[in-house]
Amino acid sequence: MSHSAPSPSVWTGDFPKIGIRPTIDGRLGGVRESLEDQTMGLAKRVAELIQSEVRYPNGEPVECVIADTCIGGVAEATACESKFRRENVGVSLTVTPCWCYGSETMDMDPIRPKAVFGFNGTERPGAVYLAAVLAGHTQKGIPAFGIYGRDVQDSGDASMPADVQAKLLDFARCGLAAALMQGKSYLSMGGTSMGIAGSMVDYAFWEKWLGMRVEDIDMSEFAGRMKRGQYDAEEFERAMSWVKENCPEGEDYNTESAKRSREQLDEEWSDCVKMTLIARDLMVGNPKLAEMGLKEQSQGHNAVAAGFQGQRQWTDHFPNGDFMEAILNTSFDWNGKRAPYVVATENDALNGATMLFGHLLTNTAQIFADLRTYWSPDAVAKTCDGYKLEGAASDGLLHLINSGPATLDGTGQQADSDGVPTMKPHWDITDEEVQRCLQATTWHPSMTEYFPGGGMSTRYRTQGGMPSTMTRINLVDGLGPALQIAEGYTVDLPETVHDTLDQRTNPTWPTTWFAPKLTGRGAFTSTYEVMNHWGANHCVLTAGHVGNLFITLASILRIPVYMHNVDEARVFRPSAWNAFGTDSLESADFRACQNFGPLYGRR
Repeated sequence: MSHSAPSPSVWTGDFPKIGIRPTIDGRLGGVRESLEDQTMGLAKRVAELIQSEVRYPNGEPVECVIADTCIGGVAEATACESKFRRENVGVSLTVTPCWCYGSETMDMDPIRPKAVFGFNGTERPGAVYLAAVLAGHTQKGIPAFGIYGRDVQDSGDASMPADVQAKLLDFARCGLAAALMQGKSYLSMGGTSMGIAGSMVDYAFWEKWLGMRVEDIDMSEFAGRMKRGQYDAEEFERAMSWVKENCPEGEDYNTESAKRSREQLDEEWSDCVKMTLIARDLMVGNPKLAEMGLKEQSQGHNAVAAGFQGQRQWTDHFPNGDFMEAILNTSFDWNGKRAPYVVATENDALNGATMLFGHLLTNTAQIFADLRTYWSPDAVAKTCDGYKLEGAASDGLLHLINSGPATLDGTGQQADSDGVPTMKPHWDITDEEVQRCLQATTWHPSMTEYFPGGGMSTRYRTQGGMPSTMTRINLVDGLGPALQIAEGYTVDLPETVHDTLDQRTNPTWPTTWFAPKLTGRGAFTSTYEVMNHWGANHCVLTAGHVGNLFITLASILRIPVYMHNVDEARVFRPSAWNAFGTDSLESADFRACQNFGPLYGRR
């Protein structure tokens, strides 16, 4: 896929690094000397593993920083900390094959996500140090994750067991997600949309739990920039050409009296593209604006996520944000393949935060949707001439559809190495997959009764068989944020069945049919109960069964999880959580998060 210029992106500059801390028995005179090579070698192998498997959102391999020396006591721990601060280390991983002096060698930074890997070998008591230093972390109120292999290894064994690798990489990805958010912004473009609670942006949530700030602009900024031509005119022309070639206009489902003229639709297309350029520039800036004499506007708001209010103060008079949000949330545009910009419909900042989590954990685009309807097998059969739901959908379906867009990646036209539908990081998407996503999407004049100001709405159907994870952060008075998770699969329906069900809502909106995995416990006794327990009207769908990563990240930020269907063997939280109960882990999670408080809001 050719392109003329790179897209401006927030994912540039000095990214947080992962720091590796090799700790060692400080007793000189034979003990420490015998362990130097083994300890530093372990640190280097861990760094190599992480650098080969974990990437920043722009596709570059994550950088690891190793302490200059093994850490045998507080002086070397302090020297390591000084290096970490110079090198912008945002995540800390302590590794050791032996006993070390616990509180003298531990990482004392209260904010930086941290884990300790104790090599499981009997020649030296690495596991003893692991237990001792984790007890110190718990006692001091600085939670850390413990990593310990299931099987004993010989001291000279340089292999990395699969269970250890999995925990190291899961922690690295989740710790990095937390570090990447710190200091960035959520850009609220407009205010509350139609009384939706999620778009009543809560500053304390973003500041105390995510370490971010909220930036606000009024939607009149869009009108002003559109009127004054405050966007890259050359890019606008290039974008319009790309849109005409790649974004086919579909059927106009409005009644004859509500249809807009061809002239009006062409003007709406033009405004939609301008809005897309302006929203991106508001988020991340654009040096082209400085060349136009707009230096302040060229800086942007350092936003890694944003939301657009749209309804109704904007959409009663101007084109809706459907095209803008769909293209920005997609992993490609007229400039080629690039990291998606996270933009929430209706300025639902809580869904925006959940989308940001999913993006940073997987480096992929996210589907924003209404959790619109539960279709029971009986209701489907009654409506669709006796059609029987089978397989993953045998207990019913959840209709994910929104009066706004979803990423074009969500068509399911990308595939993993086994040919299974998925959404991939932008650097793995092929040119052919880009074209398939575009061809699977049609753009329809929006329903005038909903959007008097016009605009173009996306229509597609997500391909079935995609392992997926549905998530949502909700705010609870007196509790704070809490996370819901439901792993499951997208579902294919016969064309006639899909059309019958889909047209009952609105044919101009994208649809994903989703079936959660049922466990027989809690909210997952039935698909109906998943719908019945969901905490808001919106949800996020992430490719892959990655609920475990959401749980780990949530524990780092101190956000409790109150509904999930992730197997307990895949759940990974700081060791301090064990002190709050080992039987009902959901309850223990709530107590631990309340006790330690939000990551950036320590009492």
